[in-house]
Amino acid sequence: MAAASPAVLPETGARQASAAMIWSALAVVYVVWGSTYLGIRVVVDAQIPPMLGMASRFLTAAVVLAAILSLKSGWRRLRITRREALGAAVVGVLLLAFGNGGVAIAEQTVPSGLAALLVAAIPLWVMLLRVGGGERPRWLTWLGVLIGFAGVAVLAVSGGDTSAKPLSVGILVVGTISWATGSRFSPRLGLPRDPLVAALYEMAFGGTAMILLGVIRGEPGRLDLGAIDGSGWIALGYLIVFGSLLAYSAYSYLLANAPISLISTYAYVNPAVAVLLGWLILSEHITAKILIGGAVIIVGVALVVSAERRPRATAGR
Repeated sequence: MAAASPAVLPETGARQASAAMIWSALAVVYVVWGSTYLGIRVVVDAQIPPMLGMASRFLTAAVVLAAILSLKSGWRRLRITRREALGAAVVGVLLLAFGNGGVAIAEQTVPSGLAALLVAAIPLWVMLLRVGGGERPRWLTWLGVLIGFAGVAVLAVSGGDTSAKPLSVGILVVGTISWATGSRFSPRLGLPRDPLVAALYEMAFGGTAMILLGVIRGEPGRLDLGAIDGSGWIALGYLIVFGSLLAYSAYSYLLANAPISLISTYAYVNPAVAVLLGWLILSEHITAKILIGGAVIIVGVALVVSAERRPRATAGR
């Protein structure tokens, strides 16, 4: 998934970092994560089982990243505590195994553009989790949440206008809730302070969980390496190098160094990239309902993020 988004967490914990580095990382997340929906669709269309395919994506990226960090800084850089390992495991399972894995399973029938538009609702789920934790959002935030979920409802209905099956749409929604949950609570889990090391272990744990889930789903029996065409291998390679190694590492860097309201803006850009590429390369059918539902979600997310970026008025001011 990209995917993905702790999009409306409070503006805390941002570190001093180069503006050029932050915007470069954000540009990577904007474009590359938007394109991963297309890559995932090509992978599953090439008869690569979704969980095993995504497991190979993240595990390979983790091994490569571990080698790069070790050659650059030595193996000691990879040492983490038991608490950090547990935190990375929880985030990896929620974001990658359930979140990204859910997207991959759903995209067997859900067009990549429609999947990206549904994933754009993640900031709305994060807001509901915050409310469950006792926070009191502004009225504008609530308005954005209501508008956003109205867009989700439109997209869920519009699935009948495409090849999307209701079960696949449901799996995708559950995946977005899982991603939102992991993103919401990740700052409290004691992750490794080095964002690249955190990304490495999240991918390692998440990929391992995907293998287990793939075995439970019976995917090894459906894996036929000889039947996979060249496009499937190319798409999987793209997901490994760009979607995981580059973009997920960039996302981890942003979480450690940039305001969350800035990071959250990728929720506006990814769906547009995904819909455009799906239509351009895979000739995916774009209906009026999909465009309307997607636009409504983006408006809702924009209201939520803009409301949360405004400082609250203090007493006596």
